[in-house]
Amino acid sequence: MQQRRIGDQTVSAIGLGAMPLSTKTDRPSREDAVAVVHAALDAGVTLIDTADAYARDESEFGHNESLVAEALSSYGGDTSGVLVATKGGHTREGSDWLLDGSPAYLRRACEASLRRLGVDTIDLYQYHRPDPETPWEDSMGALRQLADDGLVRMVGISNADVAQIDVARSIVGPALVSVQNQFSPGWRHSADELAHCAGHGLAFIPWSPFGGVTAAGSLDATAPAFAEVASELGVSVYQVTLAWHLAQADVVLPIPGASRPASIQDSAAATHVQLTPDQLARLDA
Repeated sequence: MQQRRIGDQTVSAIGLGAMPLSTKTDRPSREDAVAVVHAALDAGVTLIDTADAYARDESEFGHNESLVAEALSSYGGDTSGVLVATKGGHTREGSDWLLDGSPAYLRRACEASLRRLGVDTIDLYQYHRPDPETPWEDSMGALRQLADDGLVRMVGISNADVAQIDVARSIVGPALVSVQNQFSPGWRHSADELAHCAGHGLAFIPWSPFGGVTAAGSLDATAPAFAEVASELGVSVYQVTLAWHLAQADVVLPIPGASRPASIQDSAAATHVQLTPDQLARLDA
């Protein structure tokens, strides 16, 4: 497994996005979901992305964090090198997704995540999404305080633009190590943020990295290129997609979601895919 860095920690270049284990309508059973996490660990994955709001609805808030904690504690191997990244700032009202970026709420959310994950310090705590009702500077100050108080070791932000990244850098300081934005073959609108992260040494974590791509090809104009390259290399179109992500910059760490062991096993193998300059140019077009 290829390795990359988030802050001061080396992790697998491809992580596991645990969200589908809790939010899919046809999500796996608890036992099967734990098996997916175990399969990821067996494949060398040492980055697991979760969030307190990953649940079907308000009644089971925290479902995904608890599941990840259970999977790690029941795994037979060494998990000391696994980085668990969680998020706070999204709330749930029934099945609706709402926002609260106030400092008081982020403190409560972080403390609840600590309890569910069963840890004294969260490896990477990410602000889930900007709250228009709370000044960005206030939310960033709250994250800085969580780091200063030792509740979190590293801080990340999600769904942020370049200006917000720079404000976060100025307020959070060295504790800020990552940005998690939507980015994929079918959604390249965060290209500026990706380049900005590369220029400042911040990890860029694409969420929904397969956007626009399906096993048969793709849903948009990028479809033929990804399917053609996959055929040329004899690998899945998903592996080509992840290899394309990794080729964007050495700060990129995609977190494909998975709800079956086979899915994360296939994704993890993407670090072995070597794209030629010609293939990469066709995928970038």
